[in-house]
Amino acid sequence: MLENVQFLIRPEKEEEKALLKAEQEKLGALQMKIKEHKLPIVVLFEGWGSSGKGTLIGEVIHNIDPRFFKVATLKMPTEEERRYPFLYRYFETIPEAGKFRFLDSGWMDEVTKGVLQKELDEKTYKSRVESIRRFERSLTDNGYLVLKFFMHISEKEQKKRLDELEDSKDTEWRVSKYDRWQNKHYDECAEVFEKYFDDTYFPAAPWYIIDAKSKKWAELQILQIMNQSIETALQNSTLSVPIPQNTFPLAPSEKLSDIPLEGKELTDEEYREKLESLQKELKELHNRLYRKKIPVIIAYEGWDAAGKGGNIKRITESLDPRGFEVHPIASPEPHEKARHFLWRFWTKMPRTGHIAIFDRTWYGRVMVERLEGFCSENDWKRAYNEINEFEKELSDWGAIIIKFWVQIDKDTQLARFTDRQNTPEKQWKITDEDWRNREKWDLYEDAVNEMIAKTSTVYAPWHVLESVDKKYARIKALSIVVEELKKRL
Repeated sequence: MLENVQFLIRPEKEEEKALLKAEQEKLGALQMKIKEHKLPIVVLFEGWGSSGKGTLIGEVIHNIDPRFFKVATLKMPTEEERRYPFLYRYFETIPEAGKFRFLDSGWMDEVTKGVLQKELDEKTYKSRVESIRRFERSLTDNGYLVLKFFMHISEKEQKKRLDELEDSKDTEWRVSKYDRWQNKHYDECAEVFEKYFDDTYFPAAPWYIIDAKSKKWAELQILQIMNQSIETALQNSTLSVPIPQNTFPLAPSEKLSDIPLEGKELTDEEYREKLESLQKELKELHNRLYRKKIPVIIAYEGWDAAGKGGNIKRITESLDPRGFEVHPIASPEPHEKARHFLWRFWTKMPRTGHIAIFDRTWYGRVMVERLEGFCSENDWKRAYNEINEFEKELSDWGAIIIKFWVQIDKDTQLARFTDRQNTPEKQWKITDEDWRNREKWDLYEDAVNEMIAKTSTVYAPWHVLESVDKKYARIKALSIVVEELKKRL
């Protein structure tokens, strides 16, 4: 691609100046439409060392109201960043609806540099590429415009620029050892870049190779592509996207109505004995998890008043408080709602060796948001596959994923609602929304059955906790957590 790329013919100086001014004004005018249509835009600038990425970002953003964009420079990940999933820091940077995020280098630079410096083997490279393809496709499916630019200069031009920078004490710091290495191994780098372009090219987020020998000409090319892409995205903003077929292996699952709740009880004595034993074992396992740097994600969903909070409490009682965090998930805040629905969960992922416990989860997309009309039908139907991809990403990273559905019947829920309403110290636990949701029990049950059937994968299966007797459910949850940790360790 780099060797045979056919660049547009550069216009004459005066024509170039006029065209550049027109494109700058167009981008300035488009930003209000972007805000009005709530179009989020990710602009990735990649390229050769000293190809002018930073300078070009600076020129482009002059045409945009500073309230509508942010710029991030993403160098190679630090040791701390390496303790999170590969996509963590990239998902963290995505913009809110109606805004731009410009990235001075990103996932391409990290992956290709890892290959060139022999830090990534072929298997890891393929895994990273697959992650990137899913990431970019998920963004575009959820309404993001993803623009990927590569600033191309020749080997000779790169050497000239590096020499000029090093000739001045004020600019020599801008030349890194890797820049020099890259120039010395130009052909090898070009080969790796070309393979990456081929592996990560798809119509919704194509690569644009920019002739970066001249700053003004490069800026004009970028602005023309940006403006045309924005206009197309605004025209297509109401179109639905295809719903991908699930390709992940599923674990066997049952409908909630087929799971018996009777006979799942423990005496107080049995409960105390098992609780003490399991909590002691979990405490020891937590130390080993931390030492071996294995991340754990425990996700809770279930009926209102099913006992999620008490269940979580019995697990956390035996954990080192420095090594876990519980995330109670409520309705999304405005800044969360304005991003990809998984953003607020990506940003809560644990470091290696730590445990994240979610009281309500990303499955709200296919339950509450589905039934209350907070997202479109295309959105929630597409979400099953997006969630499976999300959990596969976490599983491939090395996380243990344990998902619980806490199950009760309607009579038990009514008794607990009534008790909460009639007990002053418990009244904060019951809301009008809880009663409204109860009226939709059958609709929710259908949605939960579909959710479990479509997202109980072999790497992240669902576990149903029969919770008419809360003590039974707590012991079952502890037993499953202990067993899953022991299997991995």
